[in-house]
Formats: sequence, structure tokens, C-alpha cells
Amino acid sequence: MKIHLTSVFVDDQAKALRFYTEVLGFVKKHDVPVGETDRWLTVVSPEEPGGTELLLEPTGHPAAKAYRDALVQDGIPLAQFAVEDVRAEYERLSGLGVRFTQEPLDMGPVATAVFDDTCGNLIQIATQPR
Repeated sequence: MKIHLTSVFVDDQAKALRFYTEVLGFVKKHDVPVGETDRWLTVVSPEEPGGTELLLEPTGHPAAKAYRDALVQDGIPLAQFAVEDVRAEYERLSGLGVRFTQEPLDMGPVATAVFDDTCGNLIQIATQPR
């Protein structure tokens, strides 16, 4: 068994697609209309085009917005992405205007940082020890 798909709830799919592709560097994999306004919209890492897909899921269900807002209020990231070097990625993303809520922090063998994805979520990046 392996993880094929996971999702983040976003308040605007077009805005999320721009952020996740143009800023974070993911690649669009699927973009299929679902209903009148929503899309089945996924992105993948360019390093693993056949790997786990991230669904940029609309916040249509009332529980989704409440859940997401509660996580942000408590400073809890909705997802974590692995990066080679948290500090280098922090510098790159900061240079692109990304707002971090937690600067790079060493936590034992792991380094993390947390940013606002501009679509209603906090996302953590982490470097695992080799």
C-alpha cells in the first residue's frame, strides 16, 4: 500500500494553482472540470511526476473551512513537504514574497519552517537527516 493522493483545502483553485506551481515549483498533473465552478486539480513534484498527487480541493463543505481556520488559528500546518535544505528553501521562498509564520528551526535532527500558502493553509517544510 502507498499514498497516491492527499489534499489541501483552498479558497480559490486558480490562485492556489499559481502559488503551488509558480512559487513552490510543483507541476500541474490533472485539471478536470467538476460541476460548474470546481475542478479536480492536482499537482506533483517535478522530481516525481508519477508520485503522490496533491489535490487543490475547494472548501465547499462547511466543515472544511472551519477545520482549516482552526488549524491556522492554532498555528498548526495542514501539510508538510520535504526539502533538501530548509534554510535555502526559506531564503528562496522569502525572496519570492512568501510569508513565513515560523523561520527555520532545528528540532533535533530535523529542521523545519512554516509558511502561509496564500490559500488559507499553513504548510511546513522539513529537512530530514540523511
